[in-house]
Amino acid sequence: MSDITQSISKQAEEALLEQAPLVEAVAEEEQEIAPHIEVLFEDDDIVVIHKPAGLLVHRSYLARRERFFAMQLTRDLVGCHVFPVHRLDRPTSGILLFAKSSEMANVLCEQFAAHTVDKEYLALVRGNMHEAATLDYPLKEELDELGDKDVDPNKAAQDAVTSYKPLLNSEIPFPSGRYATSRYGLVHLSPHTGRKHQLRRHMAHLRHPILGDTTHGDGKQNKFFRTHFGVNRLWLIAKKLSFNHPRTGERMTVETELEQEWLDLFVGLGWQDEQLATDKISLELA
Repeated sequence: MSDITQSISKQAEEALLEQAPLVEAVAEEEQEIAPHIEVLFEDDDIVVIHKPAGLLVHRSYLARRERFFAMQLTRDLVGCHVFPVHRLDRPTSGILLFAKSSEMANVLCEQFAAHTVDKEYLALVRGNMHEAATLDYPLKEELDELGDKDVDPNKAAQDAVTSYKPLLNSEIPFPSGRYATSRYGLVHLSPHTGRKHQLRRHMAHLRHPILGDTTHGDGKQNKFFRTHFGVNRLWLIAKKLSFNHPRTGERMTVETELEQEWLDLFVGLGWQDEQLATDKISLELA
């Protein structure tokens, strides 16, 4: 058995254990309302959902107090165990793909490892952008104190490649720093590798950090955005995912719609329906 297959099989076993029902003595009045999970596609082998921002994909030692996870909520919704095949950061919303068996998970994980899966994101960034390009900028592995305590901190930077394309620019008459106005951009992002926080780190490297990014972003801009627009989130969404069906081999593309808070924000940034509905952007705003 190859190393990647062993790794995937172990991941699948852990996924099953993670989804075992928890017995919790929680008073009914103290129970929280579970986040809404929308199923975008489902068949006998896979299920694709829209994950809301702020929801973890699966249980983590870093978030022991959390009660809801995308994997468990999806399992309960479709009535069977599901297996994660890729990551989506907690603050990022959008498309998340699960397999319904370890066998199908193996096939899908191999596609991600071979970089044959196409991922497309939309992001709101600081400043106006005008040129499309591809950034090839290796990234040092981001380590956390507990989970990566055995990883060599001097490990060489890993290849990381992201294509980016500006879609719309905005300048609003409100100061968020030393300037009298504030500028923002809507950007299409396509990662060709899957490094941790790759899109957030690459946009920060370009001096156009993603709004709401509290780790790699601009604190002053984030604070202004939260106060001015009344929404606290990372403005990054996994909009489209293309992959080969693990059983049939058919090429599939699944796309999700933007949450209402994005559409409300577009109004505040001065973008009209005519601009948003162009073929160039293709946001599918119904």
